[in-house]
Amino acid sequence: MKDGIHPEYVETAISCTSCGSEVQTHSTVPVMRLDLCSNCHPFYTGKKRIVDTAGRVDRFNQRRAIGDAAQKAAVKAEKADAKK
Repeated sequence: MKDGIHPEYVETAISCTSCGSEVQTHSTVPVMRLDLCSNCHPFYTGKKRIVDTAGRVDRFNQRRAIGDAAQKAAVKAEKADAKK
C-alpha cells in the first residue's frame, strides 16, 4: 500500500442523543452523535412513540420565516432606492 494516502483509523465513541447510550468502535472520525439508535428506535423496541424530536414542521417554519424576512428587507431596500 502507498504511504500517506489512507485516512487515520482511530477509536470512535458513538453516542445516542435520545437515550444516552454509547458504543466504542473504530472509524476515521473520533466522535459520532446519532439522533436515534437501536436501543431507542421504535422499530427495534416495539414501542409506538413519535420520534420527530426536531419537528419537521418547526424547522420548515423557521426556514420560511428567514426567507420572508429577507424578502421584506429586499422590498424595503428597493423602495428606498426608488425614492432617491
